[in-house]
Amino acid sequence: MNAILLMLMLAGDLAATCPMHAKHTATEVDQRGDKVMGFSHEKTKHTFRLLEDGGAIEVRANDGADAESIAAIRSHMREIAKEFTAGTFTKPQEIHARMPDGVDVIKELGAAVTFQYEELERGARVRVKTEDARGREAVHAFLRFQIKDHRTGDHE
Repeated sequence: MNAILLMLMLAGDLAATCPMHAKHTATEVDQRGDKVMGFSHEKTKHTFRLLEDGGAIEVRANDGADAESIAAIRSHMREIAKEFTAGTFTKPQEIHARMPDGVDVIKELGAAVTFQYEELERGARVRVKTEDARGREAVHAFLRFQIKDHRTGDHE
């Protein structure tokens, strides 16, 4: 039993010191994301916007002629708006292998946080709105988590 504990401790230390750990993690997020979302991260661009009344999750196809990606983006984003409105956040949890920051408060606030699907040229967005200060903080925490894990470089 001590050997197993030692191996687990060493594995944790190796992950923390492995120079490729971030790349491994990023690759895993991308692979899970492609599967869960139904479109390629290489053919699309995520953008996460923090706004005064909440924020936005946007996805666009890199190529305006890529009808397959655009249709998949729109389908996924419609589902996300419906699921988030119902308090279901299983897709982000599957993609990121943990529940994103802020979700517990967003779920607790229920209808005080709204999720509206909107079509964009080459894709779609889910507009997130709330007048609740705690809700805004939670939405911003959720979006910052996404910015970091998807490595979008968006302004936090």
